[in-house]
Amino acid sequence: MHLGLGNFFRAHQAWYTDHARDAGEWGYAAFAGRSGELAATLRAQDCLYTLIERGPSRDAFEVVASVSEAHGGADHAVWLAHVASARVAVVTVTVTEAGYCRGPDGRLDTERRDVATDIGNLRAELSAPVTTAPARLVAGLAARRAAGAGPLALVPCDNVPGNGELVGGVIGELALAVDPTLAEWIGQSTTVVSTVVDRITPRAGGAEIELATKATGRRDEAPVATEAFSEWVLSGTFPAGRPRWEDAGAVFADDVTAYEHRKLWLLNGAHSLLAYAGSILGHRSVAGAIADDRCRDWVEQWWTTAAAHLGQPAGEVTAYEAALGERFANTKVHDQLARIAEDGSEKLPVRVLPVLRAERAAGQLPTAATRILAAWLCHLRGLGAPVRDVRAAALVPLAAGPVRGAARRVLGALDPDLGSDTELVSAVAEQCQDLTGSQR
Repeated sequence: MHLGLGNFFRAHQAWYTDHARDAGEWGYAAFAGRSGELAATLRAQDCLYTLIERGPSRDAFEVVASVSEAHGGADHAVWLAHVASARVAVVTVTVTEAGYCRGPDGRLDTERRDVATDIGNLRAELSAPVTTAPARLVAGLAARRAAGAGPLALVPCDNVPGNGELVGGVIGELALAVDPTLAEWIGQSTTVVSTVVDRITPRAGGAEIELATKATGRRDEAPVATEAFSEWVLSGTFPAGRPRWEDAGAVFADDVTAYEHRKLWLLNGAHSLLAYAGSILGHRSVAGAIADDRCRDWVEQWWTTAAAHLGQPAGEVTAYEAALGERFANTKVHDQLARIAEDGSEKLPVRVLPVLRAERAAGQLPTAATRILAAWLCHLRGLGAPVRDVRAAALVPLAAGPVRGAARRVLGALDPDLGSDTELVSAVAEQCQDLTGSQR
């Protein structure tokens, strides 16, 4: 099963399952987070869709057949019945960082209205409709306990450090708030697998529909466009079995931390830099921004700063950076900066702040890191990509007014220690003014 039906899932986990040697023995029941529109579109075409790999010189097309069922977010009874089935061995999840409903302390935010409502509904009736991802997972696992269907594995596939520990934490906290015996059963019967995932997958549109239809001879209203590169690193156990994802290149490791840091800091950190600074300079796509010498220099400066804290062989890091440069420059992958800029308050703490903290602890004030924060501050002040952030209502007012005060307030909202770092606040404010002057 999968929660979070969307383009990335269909380019990544579904693709790996389709390419496993035992693919004929497995199929995905995929559920949307909320809307049922994509699920309905997929059902109308037997859940088949075209994956378009956008190479620098040519495109490759294949029809992916691993999705057996597609359901909307409102199909809660169907969700419960599926999780309760002994036929289900694995539940993968892609709901983005914001979907795990955490507070500033990283724990489940039980003060959120939707979380509190879901907890109340589940206390009254474990099969009651719920809306948040943690509550849906807990409700499904409660149904599985009632059915005696045995253990399974949860596999979060979002770009969050320690995503296995994170998901285990929020699910355990929500279950404990609902029924302590349920929390105990989940802890004993559910494994949570940590992962690192990577495949740049922009939103598809009318052009991709026409490309897929022409290439396959079938009208496809739900194609997925992605790059040829793909990575999936997993660490954990699968008590009820799993597809042979390693046949498609998945890596099983004792610890994903090294892969996680490399991906989050070098790829995602550079993406955030381009999303904010690049859009301020007038660029719309990753390829357009990285072709700008200013942006390319900024990215390389960030890589130099971040790579010093990876603790990996220099040759491996250099090769990874070279590959990233080629991936970013691929003009066939129309990765929009506005999409990447979304939810910066959730992304920057894991993509940028670990490097910044390490640098500050060493007595350094890295321009490459402060530039990203300054560009984000400019973004919140109305420059570049439009603001779409789960904390926008609180952050945008903090970013208003004289820039130094705005820098102090916004940094403090990310981490109180940052807001009280006078030298850091000054550097971010100055760079924000520099970026404002560079706007086209």
